[in-house]
Amino acid sequence: MANSVLSIRNLKKTYKRGIGAKPVHALKGASFDVQPGTITGFLGANGAGKTTTIKCLLGLAFPDEGEISYFGKSGLTPEAKGRIGFLPERPYFYEHLTGREFLRFYGELSNLKRSDLQDRIAKLLTRVGLDHAKDRQLRGYSKGMLQRVGIAQALIHQPELVILDEPVTGLDPDGRMEVAEIIKETAQAGTAVFFSSHLLPDAERLCDRLVILKLGELIYEGTTENFISRADQGSSITFKKNGALQTITAPSLTEAQTIIDTERKAGAEIIEVRPLRLTLEEAFMRIAFDKERKV
Repeated sequence: MANSVLSIRNLKKTYKRGIGAKPVHALKGASFDVQPGTITGFLGANGAGKTTTIKCLLGLAFPDEGEISYFGKSGLTPEAKGRIGFLPERPYFYEHLTGREFLRFYGELSNLKRSDLQDRIAKLLTRVGLDHAKDRQLRGYSKGMLQRVGIAQALIHQPELVILDEPVTGLDPDGRMEVAEIIKETAQAGTAVFFSSHLLPDAERLCDRLVILKLGELIYEGTTENFISRADQGSSITFKKNGALQTITAPSLTEAQTIIDTERKAGAEIIEVRPLRLTLEEAFMRIAFDKERKV
């Protein structure tokens, strides 16, 4: 797409495992786009190819085939790197540094002007709710606080695309909510957020769009709502029979039609047929783990 901040085309990656061992086809031709100002969830079971994809995006692994474009230009150029922020799943923190010193360190690595850096750090610490702890060493931060200062590090140079690898894993409910709010505010400010997660309720609450891999293949790219609606949701059927109201839940639309036909023949009056809305987790389990099914 013309306005994409990130565009992947036919990405393939195979790992060789030694003499006599079968190669592992980690990516089998994945293609997708990430748009400005959107939150895109990157989903898939363990072994789906998410980590390999992220490594390829960041130049930590090299695809065998395919093309990665940033901001309309091919390749991870120095200019593109300056427009991308990243928080790994297991970030390393210099525990002897304070929150403010930590952000100053990364700001200087990003070649930010010192005249701008102090104000930028102050605003970011307030934005992630850590102004009260700015002069505390990171060794005294909780996991949620470390995750928030890690996100601040990824945003220090005002990137147009931020890649977050499992940003809410291991956090308590309060911590997950705090990080979720930061992610939403980041997208609202115009930055594209691309994040991987195993916590599907968080992805459902946050994501405009989804990219889903299964065994190295792309099985879905599109809106979250469309993915959920494509799963076989089933229906709740309410009917009146022998003077009494009854409700039956059918697990699929096909079975719903069978129940309706059967009950009508038995003299029932159909009062309501209501489609059931699945959660993202339910839709994911139905589609992503169905061996034969693609969306």
